[in-house]
Amino acid sequence: MFKNRIFAIAISSSMVVALVVLMTMITVDLSKADKTKKYFKVNKKNELMTPEGYREWIFVGTPVTPNDMNDGKAPFPEFHNVYIDPVSYAHYKNTGKFREGTIMVKELVSVGAKSAPSGNGYFEGDFIGLEATIKSSKLFPKEPGNWAYFSFTNADHSLPYKKTATAFPAQACNSCHEASAADDWVFTQYYPVLRAAKPAK
Repeated sequence: MFKNRIFAIAISSSMVVALVVLMTMITVDLSKADKTKKYFKVNKKNELMTPEGYREWIFVGTPVTPNDMNDGKAPFPEFHNVYIDPVSYAHYKNTGKFREGTIMVKELVSVGAKSAPSGNGYFEGDFIGLEATIKSSKLFPKEPGNWAYFSFTNADHSLPYKKTATAFPAQACNSCHEASAADDWVFTQYYPVLRAAKPAK
C-alpha cells in the first residue's frame, strides 16, 4: 500500500510538471499572437471595415468643443469618445510608442443636455458618428507618420454606421495632427489615460 501511495504521488507530480510546462507553452504562444494581433480589417479595395467591439477596448478620453464656447461655429461640437485597441495600449504602456497596426476609434456623441442634478454642463446624448485612425507602414507608406484616417459617419448622422470607409486625403486630417498633436500624430495632450500610461524616461 505504501509503495502504491509513492507511485501515485510520483504520477501526480509528473502530471503537475507536465501541466505547468503545457500552460507555459500556451502562454508564450498567446503572448506572441497578441503582439501581432490586428483589430481592423481592410478589404481588397483598401477600404477599412467597421471596427468591431471597440467599446470594449481601452477608453482614453472624451474631448468636446461645444458650439456655446465657439460662437456657435465649432467644427466638432460633439463629444469624442476615444478608444485604443488593447494590444496597442499595452505596447504603448511598455514602450511609450504606438506600434505598427495601432488603431484608435473615435465615436461621436451629441450634446444631449446642458443641465443635470449635478449642475449645468455638457452631457452626452446619442451616438452620431464613428471615425478611426490606423498606423500602418505597410498599408500607408506615403502617409505622414504612416497614419491614415477614416469616417463611417452618415451624412445625416443616422445609425447604423457605414460598413466601409476610404482613407481621407492627408491634408484633410493628417496635416492638423502633424502640426498640433503631442505624440506621434496623436493628441495625447487631451487623453489622460495615455498620458498616465506612458512610461517615464
